[in-house]
Amino acid sequence: MNRRKVLISTAAAVAGTVALPAIAQQQVLTVGLIPSEDSRAMIANSQAMMDMLSKALGMPVKPFVAADYNGVIEALRSKRLDVAYLGPFSYVLGTTVAEIEAFAVAETKKAGRTFYHSQIIAHKDSGIKTVNDLKGKNFAFVDPSSTSGHLFPKAGLMKMGFNPEKDFGRVIFSGSHDSNAIAVQNKKVDAAAIADRILDAAIAKGLAKREDITVVWRSDPIPESPTVWRKDLPADLKKRVQAAFLEVKDIPWSDQGVLNGFKPTTDADYNIIRDTAKLLNLDLKKMK
Repeated sequence: MNRRKVLISTAAAVAGTVALPAIAQQQVLTVGLIPSEDSRAMIANSQAMMDMLSKALGMPVKPFVAADYNGVIEALRSKRLDVAYLGPFSYVLGTTVAEIEAFAVAETKKAGRTFYHSQIIAHKDSGIKTVNDLKGKNFAFVDPSSTSGHLFPKAGLMKMGFNPEKDFGRVIFSGSHDSNAIAVQNKKVDAAAIADRILDAAIAKGLAKREDITVVWRSDPIPESPTVWRKDLPADLKKRVQAAFLEVKDIPWSDQGVLNGFKPTTDADYNIIRDTAKLLNLDLKKMK
């Protein structure tokens, strides 16, 4: 889903160099950004967070524009990165190849929570009110690797005896949650998967009208994207990094509004992702 992708590295040197051993005194906190806009603009927009982390840690914090999640997971595995911001599913994938652990999760003022829901929505004029009504209908998922735009709704349908591979009429992957909201609003598809908070944002932006939307299905709570660290980081550094994140608040947080703050989290909070993957017979190690 569209949001700022932030990766944090407590590397001892700037990007492009090899990190110093964990036993060395930490000198710089390097923060990476996966570009969803001009890299210079992203660095400028992230400066408030850099400044807060720097003040809390008592060391310089420098942004670094990274490429994608796969590169980040590999950098964590090879110990070139120490801390990273990952999506829920990419984190679970990452734990299969790298010794990493979730330690914090963001909460926005608008959401006031550290979880969200996947939903299946339809236009009220479609006549679709239940999962059974979806049979033979045209349906839009978001992306094959999307947690709330594919994996969770697909698993939820299967739990209810609906076969997503056979029971739909036509299935497409739109590429974005906003596209699904627009497609349902404009009756281009009969129903679609979408994250609840992105539906709310789409309605706020005028892309859809709440009075036209029917929620057909809603998932159990899905934990928000975690900030993770390498398990082998020194214990005292982990304490400092977590404390620094817990002090960051009241700054813009991508397209999700104002950051209320970070809350502690653990690896076990993401077992619901693993359980969903198991239901779908996904081999996580082969998906990396």
